[in-house]
Amino acid sequence: MPSGQPGRWGRGRLNGAAILPPPLVGELQAIVGKDHVLWRHDELRSYEYDGSIDVGHPEAVVLVGSRDEVVEVVKLAQRYGKPVVPRGAGTGLSGGAVLSHGGIAVGFSRLRRILEIDEQNQRAVCEPGVVNLDLTKATTPLGLYYAPDPSSQGACTLGGNVAENSGGAHCLAYGVTTNHVLGLELVLADGSVVNVGGQAVDVPGYDLTGLVVGSEGTFAIVTKITVRLMRIQEGVRTLLATFDTIDDASRATSSIVAAGIIPAALEMMDGLTIQALQRAGHKGLPSGAQAVLLVELEGMPEGLSESTAAVQDILLQCGAAEIRTAETADERDRLWKARKGALGALGQIKPNYYLQDGVIPRTRLLEVLRTVTEVSERYGLPIANVFHAGDGNIHPCIVFDQRVPGETEKVVAAGGDILRKCVELGGTLSGEHGIGLEKQAYMTWIFSPVDIAAMLAAKRAFDPQGLLNPGKIFPKDTPAP
Repeated sequence: MPSGQPGRWGRGRLNGAAILPPPLVGELQAIVGKDHVLWRHDELRSYEYDGSIDVGHPEAVVLVGSRDEVVEVVKLAQRYGKPVVPRGAGTGLSGGAVLSHGGIAVGFSRLRRILEIDEQNQRAVCEPGVVNLDLTKATTPLGLYYAPDPSSQGACTLGGNVAENSGGAHCLAYGVTTNHVLGLELVLADGSVVNVGGQAVDVPGYDLTGLVVGSEGTFAIVTKITVRLMRIQEGVRTLLATFDTIDDASRATSSIVAAGIIPAALEMMDGLTIQALQRAGHKGLPSGAQAVLLVELEGMPEGLSESTAAVQDILLQCGAAEIRTAETADERDRLWKARKGALGALGQIKPNYYLQDGVIPRTRLLEVLRTVTEVSERYGLPIANVFHAGDGNIHPCIVFDQRVPGETEKVVAAGGDILRKCVELGGTLSGEHGIGLEKQAYMTWIFSPVDIAAMLAAKRAFDPQGLLNPGKIFPKDTPAP
């Protein structure tokens, strides 16, 4: 078990969890309504988790319906000295929404309105509970879409995407969440409301919008988000290339980008992932392949044929056994449904998974994937690879059975070995999932004590009492802000 994370996976099911004093429950109910405060043990169980393996015990969940309700809840929590943790859909993969210190979870399932769509300026203003995919569905009739598209796109919320600076399959060409968020309305730790950024591409002063995006709910609570929309491209080509070895697929990835071609998306799935998808009923994937690359190109139809031909040539030169082109929108959708359903399909192999999120230079992809294979063999654990190959954001997924004694500790140790290799190769700990509880013990691998102190000083400026999502990001023995 990594140092600094004792007892992290305890399954006490609220055993020993604190219970809010009745006066506080009543005051929360007075703010949001009796039906929107969850505080009984059976009501809180589904809020113990996010998509990681970590567990925490909220003392209450408050489903807010307005910014003003957020303000009053924060002020009340401050008076009682209770931690406050903003929570979206619970799809995060690093323990960021897990209440490791108890306290009050602020849920945004009622704040899910798209407040404005500005077609001419390609902007949208949304509440934090808006589901990522719903924004694209709302803007598609206008020829627009929202580019960041995590695998959990159909469930995750924009507020959670802002907290974790989420990416997605198409971030290779278009960037991650921070590249598409222009402004934020924030409730600070003392309940005051501030607006940072705005509708303009750039505004004077400090880039506080950029500072808050990716801060994992430790600086402020986001109550309104202004995002940039993009025009839907006139042409799109989606290719599926199969390879007999994962090494060949890795070489093809680097060769495509080295040729000056930046696809909209460049994704890899290995043989174990393909087998799981086939068992789960996904059609159209090749049997027997050790790796596939999903390459999507976008642009004007005139130039698209030329770039598609160039990519096909590179794939063949790097050993592609077969290249398929999605001929219809339905075929394209099926391919992307398989890619985005890969994690769920791994349940066909083992009941649990532990997904890593390391980043390495694209040219070091072969080395890190060989390390993944070596770690899998050393620990006797199956590891599936499904990831954003184009930008070096790897997602080795260790599948296991959490019911087996000692299995969870072994899985976390294996994941740490993979992340250590990513750092050694010049990479880092996270590309889009955040640090949360999962990787906080490893922060000293990439940051000095002075670096961490500087970040904590920023945290202290926003949250002097340290009550906004405490216990996240930094190692557990780091002095509290």
